[in-house]
Amino acid sequence: MISDDEFITHKDVPGPTKEEIRCLVMCKSKVSPEDIVVDICCGTGGLTLEFAKRSRLVYAVDKNLDALNTTEKNLKKHKLDKKVQLIHSDALEALRNIETFDILMIGGSGGDLPLLIEEGYQKLTQNGKIIVTSILLETPVEAVQTMKKLQMDIDIVDVSISKGRVMKRGTMMLARNPITIVTGKKN
Repeated sequence: MISDDEFITHKDVPGPTKEEIRCLVMCKSKVSPEDIVVDICCGTGGLTLEFAKRSRLVYAVDKNLDALNTTEKNLKKHKLDKKVQLIHSDALEALRNIETFDILMIGGSGGDLPLLIEEGYQKLTQNGKIIVTSILLETPVEAVQTMKKLQMDIDIVDVSISKGRVMKRGTMMLARNPITIVTGKKN
C-alpha cells in the first residue's frame, strides 16, 4: 500500500482516498492481475494507483482536468503510468465507450449513481464487481437499491477509522470521515 503522504495533492481535487480505505477496497474487490478496472472520479489517483499495481489495465475517469493531471503526476511518480489510461470525460459517456471490464470503482457520481451502476452492469464481466465508496448517507442507499434491482450479490461495510497522534502527555486519537463501501457482484 502506498502511504498517504507519498501522494501529490491538489487544493481543488479530493483525495487521496485514505490508506486504510484503499486497503479495504482492494480486499473487497479481489482484484487480480488479469482484471480490467474502471475508476470513476479518480481524484488524485489513490485507488487508481492501487488497482494499477494489481491489475492488467485501469481506465481512470474524471471530468475535472486538475484531477486527471494530479493522477497522472502520481502515476509517473510511482512508475505506474503504463498500466493506466486517463479519460477526461463525463462518467456515463466514458462507460459507454469502454467495451468490457471486471471491476467498476465509483468514488463519485455527480448525482448519476443509479445510471452509472446500470450502465456499468451492462459492461461488467460475469462475477465482476461494482464498488461504491461514500461519505454521504444517501449514496449507499441508492447503490443498494440499484444493485438489488439488478439482482447483484451485495456486501456493505461502514468504516470508522481513527489515527493516533503521539503527544507529550499521551496519544490522541483523531477520527477520520466514516466511509461506506458497497460492493455488488454480478451473478
